[in-house]
Amino acid sequence: MMEVEHLPRLAAALALGVIVGLERGWRLRTAEEGERVAGVRTFPLIGLAGGVTGLLALRFSDLVVPVALLGLLALLVLGYRFSVERQGDYGITTEVAAFLVFLLGVLAGTGEMLLAISGSVLTAMLLGFKPSLHHLLTRIDGPELRAILQLTLISAVILPLLPRSGFGPWDVLNPYELWLMVVLISAIGFAGHFAVRLAGPQRGVLLTGLFAGLASSTALTLTLSRAAREQRALQPVFAAAIITASTTMFPRMLLLVGAVAPDMLPGLYLPIALLTAMGFLASLVLIWLARGVAGNAINPPMQQPFELTTALQFAVLLAVVMVGAEALRQYAGEAGIYTIALVSGLTDVDAITLSLTRMTEDRLALGIAQQGVILAALANTAVKLGLGVVIGGRSMVWRLLPGLGVVILAGVFWLITG
Repeated sequence: MMEVEHLPRLAAALALGVIVGLERGWRLRTAEEGERVAGVRTFPLIGLAGGVTGLLALRFSDLVVPVALLGLLALLVLGYRFSVERQGDYGITTEVAAFLVFLLGVLAGTGEMLLAISGSVLTAMLLGFKPSLHHLLTRIDGPELRAILQLTLISAVILPLLPRSGFGPWDVLNPYELWLMVVLISAIGFAGHFAVRLAGPQRGVLLTGLFAGLASSTALTLTLSRAAREQRALQPVFAAAIITASTTMFPRMLLLVGAVAPDMLPGLYLPIALLTAMGFLASLVLIWLARGVAGNAINPPMQQPFELTTALQFAVLLAVVMVGAEALRQYAGEAGIYTIALVSGLTDVDAITLSLTRMTEDRLALGIAQQGVILAALANTAVKLGLGVVIGGRSMVWRLLPGLGVVILAGVFWLITG
């Protein structure tokens, strides 16, 4: 017997069919009457049929669903055969969408209305983005495709399988949390790589330095420092890009901290904002001084967006830093934390940032962790300043030192007075 509570389920089943049907109907709007397998009317009916099937399955037997599916499949096969014979269209997108709408209708009929509606919206979006997706495929090269698949592997396959208990010295190594941090770092670098690809070097120094800094500010520093030695006229432009990329590191660290230990954020907002503002201001001044200089578009280093071996190396580095930080905390107290923050920051700021944020859960005071993060960032900034000067030549000293030097001094001032 039909209950009042069943009406919203049928309405949801009908609505999800309308959502997908609108997209299919618009996509096939130029087709003649009778040439469409399913459109703006058929999809709502398929969704409603799925809803009724779900209700019947609840009342009578689950066997109703496979029987109804077989009937729908028979109709879709006939429609596909007609499409091939009359139009030579071998695509099965509409047929698959109809099959999915029926299943979503069944889901709505069984009571999962929100999930079913959400699924229909995602389906319609995927169908509607066909031109954009096809265009995207033409811009992705082989290594980038492999990077996408590998990143999916480490996040969706490996991560859920890892144990969540600690082991090793002082139980500081938690495989799940360790790998989650690897996934986080990999995803940020991945996003930075594609941001550079999509923006293109022609968008200017600030955008190039900003996005390349998400991927690897050190790599950008090395590349542009070499270019500055050969193209002295463009040194102000290169220096501005290096400072921009180096400054991007600060909000990037804030993102990492927020993902792992949000409680640390309030104490970092002020110093991170100060260092970021100083760095970007220095970049803007350099760009203003370099106005009229040709070559305001630069080619950033396009490294691989993601490599599994690199992720494994970072996992090992992170594990070493985590054990080392805990060991120094145990035996040297606060001085040990500051020492490893300074030393680790010389080569990689991400590992020590994640390590310190992880330690705040039950071992390390927030204030000490916050100071350690800033100390590591300043050490890393000093290294990039040194690389730019040594590789780029003496003239780069006066390009980089005012900007990065002020950033370092501001950070040291905060550490002393904070």
